[in-house]
Amino acid sequence: MSLQINTKILLFFFISCIVSYANAGEIFLSLKKNKVNVRYGPSFDSPVKYVYKKLDYPIKLIDKKENFRRIIDIKNNSGWIHVSQLKKINSLIVLEDKILFQKPNNFAKPIAKIKKGRMLVVQKCKLNWCKIKSEDFKGWIKTNNVWGSIN
Repeated sequence: MSLQINTKILLFFFISCIVSYANAGEIFLSLKKNKVNVRYGPSFDSPVKYVYKKLDYPIKLIDKKENFRRIIDIKNNSGWIHVSQLKKINSLIVLEDKILFQKPNNFAKPIAKIKKGRMLVVQKCKLNWCKIKSEDFKGWIKTNNVWGSIN
């Protein structure tokens, strides 16, 4: 019985390490411009698939070819963007409703409720909290259940 429990614990630990390692390798970027073309292939000769119209929108890097990056967004749309249209991540999208706090702790004064799907620009992060700004508010949110990298 003890051997079976130890085996289950080891298996759980091994799977947890693999998942953590896989997530650690994810690279997120943000859109540098208000209008960014996403192409079918990694070339200016390739037709435009769709156009993003949101500055700082977070996207995930999934491939590289010369000066183009293949990306995927939160809605699983993918395509190729020229590297000149991308910058280091500075935004995230919340995956559930969150409370925006004045300081980075649960006992701080709540400022606003941030709705699921809202894009936020990250100013800085510490531990499990990020200081963010939106169109109307500045404050701190917990970084669980967000789409984008928090560095």
